[in-house]
Amino acid sequence: MSTKATRAPNRPPVLIRAGDGAHRNGPWSGSVSSKALGTDTFVLFARFDEVGSGPVLHVHPYDEIFVVKSGRAIFTVGGETFEAGEGDVAMAPANTPHKFKNLGPGPLYTMDIHLNGEWIQTDLYDPDAG
Repeated sequence: MSTKATRAPNRPPVLIRAGDGAHRNGPWSGSVSSKALGTDTFVLFARFDEVGSGPVLHVHPYDEIFVVKSGRAIFTVGGETFEAGEGDVAMAPANTPHKFKNLGPGPLYTMDIHLNGEWIQTDLYDPDAG
């Protein structure tokens, strides 16, 4: 098996400056569209300042990958619950209910990679929500 990387011909590299993507709405808050990247991947940069904050229970019809840039989170993916910290990577398979919350003590920064050309989300009833 070859480990040599190959690149599609006639496809230029892409650079999206922080002000146009990851920091468009303040530090580590924004997104980069699949159109801007020229791929079928949508990237969301999320910041949750308050302990306990995070997205509601939801599903996507595609896989989603989470990279914890800094902070600590408690993830629920399907029937599994686990803690993730700086540098950890988690994945929620397509059509699997998932959510995460900031465990603190400071802000939680994540990069959420949606393996789809557009962001499609269905929010769900969460029996754990107050």
